[in-house]
Amino acid sequence: MSNYLDRPVGAVPPHLAEIYDETSFWSARFGALLLDHLDIRRGISGLDIGCGTGFPLIELAHLHGASSRFTGVDVWTEALARAGLKLRLHGLDNVALVAADVAALPFPDASFDLLVANLGINNFPDPTAALRECRRVATGGARLVLTTNVQGHFGGLYALLDDILGELRLKAAREALHREAAHRLSLDTIAHLLEGSRFAVSRSFESRFRMRFADGSALLRHSLVQWFLDGWRRAVGNADEREVFERLEVRLGTVAGAEGCVAMAVPMLYVEAVAV
Repeated sequence: MSNYLDRPVGAVPPHLAEIYDETSFWSARFGALLLDHLDIRRGISGLDIGCGTGFPLIELAHLHGASSRFTGVDVWTEALARAGLKLRLHGLDNVALVAADVAALPFPDASFDLLVANLGINNFPDPTAALRECRRVATGGARLVLTTNVQGHFGGLYALLDDILGELRLKAAREALHREAAHRLSLDTIAHLLEGSRFAVSRSFESRFRMRFADGSALLRHSLVQWFLDGWRRAVGNADEREVFERLEVRLGTVAGAEGCVAMAVPMLYVEAVAV
């Protein structure tokens, strides 16, 4: 019933880069939001921060054409190797790939007119340091475009899990769960971070979608949800996770029985800022 808990927290399966594109249904939702609103211009120098296996980097290079050049950076070298294979297959010669941390970019000051991070900011270990480094490599007037899932993500599940922790009187775990939910930022928080790094928000757009699952078992075993499960497990703690997640699975099943499925809302945010 709870074999999804057998994997050690934080474990990364071998050869993950080879199957990572299977999660593109998630990143593509945010990438589509980005591409819906991004102003496409000729002759720019662009940087995709956390480009992974090449999305949206490759699509951006295609859309902007040969007059523009793009660079993708990531610390995940196996993903960069897969992105490189795609570039060769597409015959794209206006894209470079660099293994680098966003908090220590190996580029001169004022190198890029456009900086993009699709689903990046929630995953930056130090968002302030990352954004300051983005500002350093941005030209004056450059655009920084971020997409992210914001506070309220999977809110129904967090509410059920919070109730279970309350019933079991796991106060420390409940507080940790609240911190886990709060690490996803809001528009106001992101705007504050950007302003502190000398970017001024020029436009923002909000949207949302639903992920639907047959029952609690389907949700908790989903390959994408595994990335979020680690945070929930860290909050609950190893000693209590079996009981807590078995109760959660049952309650999600009850929701599915009453409503026909388990639907989880994912709020999305597009933020565009200008280097000042």
